[in-house]
Amino acid sequence: MTTPRIRRFEDIAPFDSSADIVICGYGGAGASAAYEALKLGADVVVLERSGGGGGATALSSCEMYLGGSGGTSLQKDCGFEDTTENFISYLTTSMGAAGDSERIRVYAEGAAEHFNWAESLGVPYKRAFFPNRDVVPYSDESLLHTGNERASPFKETSAPVPRGHVPSHEGDEGGRIFMDKLMAAVAELGARIECDSRATALVQDRHGRIRGVVARSNGVDRTIEARRGVILTCGGFIMNDEMTMKHLPSLRSIGRPYGNAWDLGDGILMGVAAGGQAINMGEAFMALAFYPPEKLTYGVFVNKRGQRFVNEDAYLARLAHYGAQQDNGEIYLFVQNEDFEPSFYYENLRVAAVGETVEEVEQEAGFPEGALVHTVNYYNQHAAEKRDPLFHKAPDWLKPITEPPFALVSYRYDEVKMPLGDDIGPLMFTLGGLEVQTSGEVLTPDGDVVPGLYAAGRTVAGLPRSGVGYASGMSVGDATFFGRLAGRAAAANGLN
Repeated sequence: MTTPRIRRFEDIAPFDSSADIVICGYGGAGASAAYEALKLGADVVVLERSGGGGGATALSSCEMYLGGSGGTSLQKDCGFEDTTENFISYLTTSMGAAGDSERIRVYAEGAAEHFNWAESLGVPYKRAFFPNRDVVPYSDESLLHTGNERASPFKETSAPVPRGHVPSHEGDEGGRIFMDKLMAAVAELGARIECDSRATALVQDRHGRIRGVVARSNGVDRTIEARRGVILTCGGFIMNDEMTMKHLPSLRSIGRPYGNAWDLGDGILMGVAAGGQAINMGEAFMALAFYPPEKLTYGVFVNKRGQRFVNEDAYLARLAHYGAQQDNGEIYLFVQNEDFEPSFYYENLRVAAVGETVEEVEQEAGFPEGALVHTVNYYNQHAAEKRDPLFHKAPDWLKPITEPPFALVSYRYDEVKMPLGDDIGPLMFTLGGLEVQTSGEVLTPDGDVVPGLYAAGRTVAGLPRSGVGYASGMSVGDATFFGRLAGRAAAANGLN
């Protein structure tokens, strides 16, 4: 029997416990909300379904996509300027029609201060720029390009600036470093953290106001009054097969779920039950991390017809988006010998064909006669002039593919596999959730506020709403930035 997601306030007397604010989920969004609410003097209870905090943020590299205001202190110290207008222009182009202009503006105006806040927690950021094309630096630099800043069409609408801010470390432990510092600060401020405690329902009165939460611990339900508000920061829904097959059927069939094991959509479902609206549910991030090594970018991606479909210097999410539009995710990288090297993030990639000529590769691959030859000849003709009329790959990545032997490497979505796992397909997580104001207040389909209910992180349709324009750091940046705003708004809400 499914536990109801709404309990009526009038049926509860008395509550088992109470607090000013109850936060459901202790990842980056929840911890950031708790921090700000505690700083404003609120009594805060945090419910965490797992045995410890961290959420998806702790599993990430913790790149935050930040800029504006002339540049963050890290950007400035590395010699980069980034105006707020430039940042807004980039984000607007990235999200396209799906973007929320008000959310973009508020984020761009406050992102530089947000970096100062992160650094004030004791998170280390080295004043060093990583110039190479990579997903995350495995050296200790803290600033890098993590999106499409240097690629078309984005470089035509905004000046390219590196905006990926990652904790300084060697390896890929940025998320753990950040969350350890943030959770230590939250504990020091006096939050009551209750792990192994799942929020199963919201308590709502007859006027529609959210008054508390039903939490389950050790198989027992108890009620917690929230005098000022409830903040839902339960993550996305990528681990919920029923929801992903409903909202993302085509992507779910080729993508591999990535995130926290408890990204089951609990917060979204509770918010909708309380009168909120879920939007953007058909959008997801996918990753085609064919680089590093960066020199593979000199190759060209083709589909099963031997035709190009994207500029290869685009960010991995944009590559994955257009790859998913090819029949059955069947895509290949055509590369010459001097640029060939195994992809860092994928293991045992199949070489679909090799040859001393393009014709030999085409025939071995079973492509339509003349298709790959035409693609490569056209590409080489213009690459020799540092031009790419079809997809506008940056000149730095353009050179003729003329040095044999040639290889056609399969990046088919039903074949790619990352090390240390048996799952097949590009990594994927959701970008849809509750519609909220920038303050975190949950909105109904009519645009009204559900009083006493806030949300942040992947539980909401946040700043990143499109995989085609996604950049690494948008999710963590959005979750922590707007988590802080939700914590402040809830703390200032005098419900009683």
